[in-house]
Amino acid sequence: MANPKPVRVLAVTGGKGGVGKTNVAVNLAVALAQKDNKVLVLDADFGLANIDIMLGLQPKANLHHVITGERTLEEIMLEGPEGIKILPAASGIKEMAELSSETHAGLIQAFSELNQDFDTLIVDTAAGISDSVTSFTRAAQEVVVVVCDEPASITDAYAIIKLLSREHGIFRFRILANMADGAQHGREIYNKIVKVTDRFLDVALDYMGYVPQDEFLLKSVKKQRAVVDAFPRSKSAQAFATLAEKASKWPLPAAASGHLEFFVERLIQPQTTTIEAVS
Repeated sequence: MANPKPVRVLAVTGGKGGVGKTNVAVNLAVALAQKDNKVLVLDADFGLANIDIMLGLQPKANLHHVITGERTLEEIMLEGPEGIKILPAASGIKEMAELSSETHAGLIQAFSELNQDFDTLIVDTAAGISDSVTSFTRAAQEVVVVVCDEPASITDAYAIIKLLSREHGIFRFRILANMADGAQHGREIYNKIVKVTDRFLDVALDYMGYVPQDEFLLKSVKKQRAVVDAFPRSKSAQAFATLAEKASKWPLPAAASGHLEFFVERLIQPQTTTIEAVS
């Protein structure tokens, strides 16, 4: 059964680890689901999976089983809070962190066979600028770069923006300031990135917003729950609700347009011609 409507595909990335990228991906997914979006989350940190851990889920199978042909994507799909669906990655399996182009082809084919109806696909990429990170960000219509106020975070965010713009032609990036002390601090973090990119890169950066420092966010992590689910009145949960409202209004794709976007062609348009052409 073909999907009759386009799907908004967001890649959440950040360059370095420790900026709260996965927390952003999970809470944005749940906040969108609370606004009646049907959301699928792909844990694309293939070798060091943690979305299932963050939500206290126990997958019986994961993307490693899909790639080896033992399971389909639908067979490994988990259900999270507010009905979000999750495709869990493997953890501690070296070959998952070093996927070959042939293996990628198998995953592409697996996506072509998804039958379920989704409004939004959120891809939580790995840290760094590996081939898998560039592959999945190139396959998305929206690239959300998570940044916090640390020199290493600013430097690594700039590095991934530079790589994706110069080598892969991505022009627009959404900047999300995480762990900010307030609205003004969030803007200051964004301005630090803009100051560097304006000097050296031909890109457009849009300020998506900020997530504040919040003790309830830390409590929710310990509880293995999304903060928007566990503490909906907290400052961070309210921030995620605002971010989800913004994201839900971003333009929908008319068709797959990127070099690797064919891997989600099945999710975007009711046709499989592109996949057949590259199989």
